[in-house]
Amino acid sequence: MSEIKFKRVLLKVSGEALAGDAHRGLDFSVIGSVCEAVKECVDLGVQVGIVIGAGNFWRGVKDGADKMQRSHADAMGMLGTVMNCIAVADALERHGVQARVLSAVEMNKFCEYFTRDVADRYLNEGKVVLFAAGTGNPYFSTDTGAVLRGVEIEADAILLAKNVDGIYSADPNLDPTAVKFDSLTYDEVLARHLKATDTTAMTLAMDNHMTLICFALKDPQNIVRVVKGEVIGTIVKEEV
Repeated sequence: MSEIKFKRVLLKVSGEALAGDAHRGLDFSVIGSVCEAVKECVDLGVQVGIVIGAGNFWRGVKDGADKMQRSHADAMGMLGTVMNCIAVADALERHGVQARVLSAVEMNKFCEYFTRDVADRYLNEGKVVLFAAGTGNPYFSTDTGAVLRGVEIEADAILLAKNVDGIYSADPNLDPTAVKFDSLTYDEVLARHLKATDTTAMTLAMDNHMTLICFALKDPQNIVRVVKGEVIGTIVKEEV
C-alpha cells in the first residue's frame, strides 16, 4: 500500500485507443495490455473505476452531425460505450480481475443499473467497476461522464488516458511549435480553451476540486506509473 499515491481512481479511456491501428472496432491485444496494467493497480490495492468512450464505434456529435437528430445520435454513442465496457470487463475477468458493468441506462440483460452505493460497494470489494452509457443523457460527453462518476465515487484523481501524452498549447499533430504543459489550473485550461476535456467536464472538475491527470495510453504501464505517483503527462488541479 505504501507504493501507491492514489487509493481510488477513475480511469477514462478513449474508445479510439481500444481500436489500435485499425482505428475502428476492438484490438484485443491493446485491450489485453490495458487490462494487465489495471490488474497491476488492483494488486497494489488501488480501487479502479473505468469510463470508456465510443469513438471506435460511433461519435454522436461527429458521425451523426446534420444527418440525425442529436439525441438519437448520442443514444447510439451511449450504446457504443456499453459494448466497450462489456468487452473490457470480459477481458479483465480473463486476466483474473473481477469486474462489473454498471449502466446509466437500464438494460438488465447486459449489465446492472448504476447507483452510487452499488458502485462504492463493488469498489470496496476489490472489483473493477466499468461505468457505461455516459451520464445517461444526450449532449454530454464521456469526459463529462467520467468526471461525474469520479466525483460520485469520491475518487482521489481522474486519469485521462488519451492518444497524446499531455495537454498542449495547440494540437501537436498540426502545430510543431505546440508546447506541452506539466501542470495547469482549471482556470488556465478554460481561459486558454485548451483541448483537455470539454468545458462541461472541466467546470465540473473545478467545482468539485477533482484532480485530473492527462497522459498517453500508448504505453498502458503509464496507468501504473501515475497511481504510484510518478510525474508524467499533465496534471490539472486547483493550484499548481
